[in-house]
Amino acid sequence: MVVIKTLEEIELLRESALVVSKTLGMLASEIKPGVDGLYLDKLAEEFIRDHGAEPGFLGMYDFPNTLNLSPNAQVVHGIPNKEPLKDGDIISVDCGALKNGFYGDHAYTFEVGNVNEETKKLLRITKESLYRGIREFKAGNRVGDVGFAIQNYCESHGYGVVRELVGHGLGKKLHEGPEMPNYGKRGRGKKFADGMVVAIEPMINMGTKRIKQLRDGWTILTSDGMPSAHFEHNVALIQGKPELLSTFQYIYDALGIKNNEEEEFRTKKLQL
Repeated sequence: MVVIKTLEEIELLRESALVVSKTLGMLASEIKPGVDGLYLDKLAEEFIRDHGAEPGFLGMYDFPNTLNLSPNAQVVHGIPNKEPLKDGDIISVDCGALKNGFYGDHAYTFEVGNVNEETKKLLRITKESLYRGIREFKAGNRVGDVGFAIQNYCESHGYGVVRELVGHGLGKKLHEGPEMPNYGKRGRGKKFADGMVVAIEPMINMGTKRIKQLRDGWTILTSDGMPSAHFEHNVALIQGKPELLSTFQYIYDALGIKNNEEEEFRTKKLQL
């Protein structure tokens, strides 16, 4: 069910989203060769609790950890473990936080050390597709417009767009309506309205769109073993336009990256 939020509720969602954004920014400095996922998970849980929130994923559907950590060919829902990261890896870090009764939930795929150019391109195109999708989350458009924008851009570069996993509405529940696929046809699906808040999250594979699941019941991988990238933002529709509630700016500050990609989607000055 789609739950329309008041402006006051959207501000509470922004607070929750920014806890996640700050957590990802903190982790950005820690992600390097030799570091293992359980270490990152412990840091994230402590950081979220220290900022007055609860880990949003821990215990959700019986998930055992704070973070979804999905390296290389893992698409999403990877379980943190003691396997150290290696130079040249990539890793999707998906994080959730619950504060004041509302969830924040977004993700970023990090480079670990020296990553090859082909994989860097996958990350760049996937992130660019995220903003192309966000641009279509506006008055008069529908779910299919967002999915089409993401699918069309990624497939034009020869990448596989995962079908079985989708974005979603966000609020007092981690997963609300509408579902937000990363594929679709223009003019199809639920029509957008002011007060809607969604998590848009392209999951894009270098090779095939097909996926498989490990026996742990969680981890999703590409069926051909090629890398996958995942980027996610939380977005509200306010006065007919998309407004970012989350930010990657904490990540960029930690990594010394100059980037103004979010400016067109932000009416409020971000307090860093």
